[in-house]
Amino acid sequence: MAELAPQEGDLKIYKRRYSAFFGTDLDLTLRELGVTEVELVGVCTQICVLYTAADARMLNYDVTVRRNCVASFDPQAHEFALKEMEKTLGVKVI
Repeated sequence: MAELAPQEGDLKIYKRRYSAFFGTDLDLTLRELGVTEVELVGVCTQICVLYTAADARMLNYDVTVRRNCVASFDPQAHEFALKEMEKTLGVKVI
């Protein structure tokens, strides 16, 4: 959608696996920018969002997931992932 299209000057980091941190320069880029908190949105909640949240927490980022900005093809797995992120990983789910 046009509103989310990259703008001139935006950084692009290409994701290669389930976690946006695995095999990318995301952590290095965020640290260079002084970022300490990330907000995650996207699909699939129990796969890409969960693994990215786990890696972000392991790297000591504060993580927020907006419940109405994540989705899955499996409603039960979606709910499990949200609870897992909140209860086990310490992610703020709002």
